[in-house]
Amino acid sequence: MKWIRFTIHTKVEAVDVLSYELDAIGVEGIEIEDSLPLSDEDKEKMFVDILPDPVETDDLARVSFYKDAGDCDPESMIAKVQEILSDVGSYMDIGEGRVVISETEDKDWINNWKEFFKPFQASEHIYVCPTWIEDRETQPEGVETLLIDPGIAFGTGSHETTKLCIQAIDRLMAEYDHVLDIGCGSGILSIVSLLLGASFATAIDIDKVAVEVAKDNFDVNGVDPSTYELIAGNILSDDDFAGDIRKKAAECPAGGYDVVVANILPDVIVPLTPMVPGFLKDGGIYITSGILATRAHEVEEALKKSGFEEIECIPMGEWVAFTSKKTCK
Repeated sequence: MKWIRFTIHTKVEAVDVLSYELDAIGVEGIEIEDSLPLSDEDKEKMFVDILPDPVETDDLARVSFYKDAGDCDPESMIAKVQEILSDVGSYMDIGEGRVVISETEDKDWINNWKEFFKPFQASEHIYVCPTWIEDRETQPEGVETLLIDPGIAFGTGSHETTKLCIQAIDRLMAEYDHVLDIGCGSGILSIVSLLLGASFATAIDIDKVAVEVAKDNFDVNGVDPSTYELIAGNILSDDDFAGDIRKKAAECPAGGYDVVVANILPDVIVPLTPMVPGFLKDGGIYITSGILATRAHEVEEALKKSGFEEIECIPMGEWVAFTSKKTCK
């Protein structure tokens, strides 16, 4: 099998944003090349006696990903990437923004990335560990372990936006019980909620494959099937589906979900936010992320217009999350 390699010539500051946008179009993993010096933390993780000689540093970077040559239309993929570059380039410096393609021989590009996904502590009480690591002796005491296999995409929990949501859930879940996870992806946030004490989670996603991946992750973590529901559907474009979710919310003991969490993108969060009060109980909490700091004002404005109060913006790197409360009647 041959693979097509797509390489974007860009700048270091744009790498994180581009990787997030590529994930949104189904890119399963990326390779990053830059000349940034290793941090002390990076050096500690390298099991070598002699580090390579330092090279002259600059702010240029190359972001590459691979597609099966027999199952990919290069022109269509380049068009998608150029659309991303045009969008991202409108609010930050992406450098050349040039896309180069080449062919390479058969390698297990889909699974080789697993070598670099290591266990990590995502919040005070949540430790994330990939399913393929058998030795878990390094797991801290007094925390819940989330086993995760992200499958073809949909997140491992290590991205800032997911960490922000996990940490918010960790802080708040002791006070709440029923959770609605909109755009659940790999199911991480629903599973975390249940591990931290929620009694039921409704997880929805527009992608049926995401729902299948999430089901596998629920099973891997031994989650009781009676404590969650996974549903594929588009809450924004399908009025009947949105109505079904409102009915489920009304059937919750408090007359609405205690928590709604949405780790998506501002283009979805902004139109979604006015709908969220219809899913929440009075005083319920709305947690949302997937938001670049440069677009935080759009989401904050949508929250205010939708009647949310006690709005808190929490930053991490280039990203922010918001927690807010539905106004009590």
